[in-house]
Amino acid sequence: MPTKLTPEIISAAILGFEEQKRHIDANIAELRAILSGDSAESTVKPEPTKHKRRKVSAAGRARIAEAQRKRWAESKAASQPSTPEVTPKPKRRLSEAGRKAIVAATKKRWALKRAKAAKTQQAAPKEAAVKKAVAKKTAATSTLAAAKTAS
Repeated sequence: MPTKLTPEIISAAILGFEEQKRHIDANIAELRAILSGDSAESTVKPEPTKHKRRKVSAAGRARIAEAQRKRWAESKAASQPSTPEVTPKPKRRLSEAGRKAIVAATKKRWALKRAKAAKTQQAAPKEAAVKKAVAKKTAATSTLAAAKTAS
C-alpha cells in the first residue's frame, strides 16, 4: 500500500468493516426470514429509535417572525445616529474683486520671470564671447607650443 498505516487509520478501518458486517448480517437475517416465513424483526436487533422532531404550527412561526422583525427594528433604530441632519454649507464662490487680484498677482509674477529670463539671455552672449576668446587664445598657444617642439 502506498500510504503509511498508522494505528488511527487501522482502528478506523476496523470500525468501518464491523459496521459493514452488521449491515450484511441484517440483510442475511431478512432473507432467511422471508425464506422460512418468520418475521425478520425477531432475528434483527432493533436499532434505537430516533426522536421525532417537534413541529411548529403556522401561528407559532408567525409569532416568531414578528418577534424577529421587532428585534431588527429596535437594533436598526439604535444603530442610527440620533443627531438631526445637518445641511451642507453652501458652495463658496470667488468674488469679482478677488478674481482680479489673483489675475494681477499672476501677471506680476510672470513679468518678473520674463525680466529675469531676459537678463540671463543678455548676459549669456557676453559669456559666450568670453569663452570663445579664451578658447581661441588657448588654441593659438597650443599650436605655437607644438611648432616650437617640432623645430
